[in-house]
Amino acid sequence: MASTRQPVASLLLLLLGGFGWLSSGSSAGPVPLVIWHGMGDSCCNPESMGYIKKIVEQKVPGIYVHSLMIGSNILEDMENSFFMNVNGQVKLVCDKLAKDPKLQGGYNAMGFSQGAQFLRAVLQRCPSPTMFNLISVGGQHQGVYGFPRCPGESSRICDWIRKMLDLGAYDKVVQERLVQAQFWHDPLNEDEYRKSSLFLADINQERGVNQSYKKNLMTLKKFVMVKFLNDTMVDPSASEWFGYYRSGQAKETIPLKETSLYTEDRLGLKEMDQAGKLVFLGTVGDHLRFSKEWFYKNILPFLQ
Repeated sequence: MASTRQPVASLLLLLLGGFGWLSSGSSAGPVPLVIWHGMGDSCCNPESMGYIKKIVEQKVPGIYVHSLMIGSNILEDMENSFFMNVNGQVKLVCDKLAKDPKLQGGYNAMGFSQGAQFLRAVLQRCPSPTMFNLISVGGQHQGVYGFPRCPGESSRICDWIRKMLDLGAYDKVVQERLVQAQFWHDPLNEDEYRKSSLFLADINQERGVNQSYKKNLMTLKKFVMVKFLNDTMVDPSASEWFGYYRSGQAKETIPLKETSLYTEDRLGLKEMDQAGKLVFLGTVGDHLRFSKEWFYKNILPFLQ
C-alpha cells in the first residue's frame, strides 16, 4: 500500500524485460506490460510508477507500458485508490484494455499491493485481451484484517482499532465508497463477510462458484506472488501468498494449501499449483521493499 521507491523501480527493469521470455514471444517486439499501483499512489508518480514506466521504456526498446490511471488526472487517480468502488474501477480498466490497440495480442500484468488483486479481478472478469503472466507484488489476495503498521494479533490497541474498523466495514455505504473496506475480511464473522463484501468475496468465489472466473484465472502461464517477510502494512502478510487467519480467530494464520479456497479448488489454484503455475517468492523487508541481491537470486532463474 505504500508508494514504491526508486531503488525498487530499478530492480524491476530486468524482470519486465524478461516477461517476453515467459510469454508467447512475438517478432513484433516485447510483450506489453500493464501496471496497477497501490493505495495512495498514482500511475505517474515520478518516484514510483512513473519512474518504472520511464526506465522500462528506456531500457527495453520497443516495449509498451500502460500504467493505469483511474480518473482524468493524477489527483483523481490517487483519490480513487481510496474512494472509488472497486467493481467500478475494474470495469473501467476492462474497457481501457479492450480498447487499447497495442494490447490486443496479449500482455503481462504487474500489480502493486491492492493493485494486484484488482488486476486478478480484471483477468477473472475480462479475459480479452489475454493476460499471459500476473506478478503480484505484495497483493492481499485473501484480504486484510488489520490497520496498516499495527498488527492486531500483537497489540491490544491495534486489536481495538481493528474491531472498531470492523464495526462499519460491511455497512452498505462504507462498502460502496471505501476501497479498503471492499477487501476487509473478518475471520471472526465469515458469514457477514461472505454476505456483504462487494468485491473480495465475489472474486474469491465465497458465495458460489462462477466457472468463468476459475477458467479465466487458469489461463495464466505464471501467477507469481511476492510476499514481504517483514511487512508492517499488510495484516496478515500471509494474504500475500493467499493464506489467511484460520476461520473463527485472528491469531493463527494458515497457508493457502490449508484453506477451503484451495481444498475446494474454487479458483483453480490447486490445479494451477499442481501444474507448476504458482510461484511463491519471499523476501526479507517491509512492504514493497526488496534488495538487488534477492532479485538476482530469486527472479532471474524464474525468468530464464
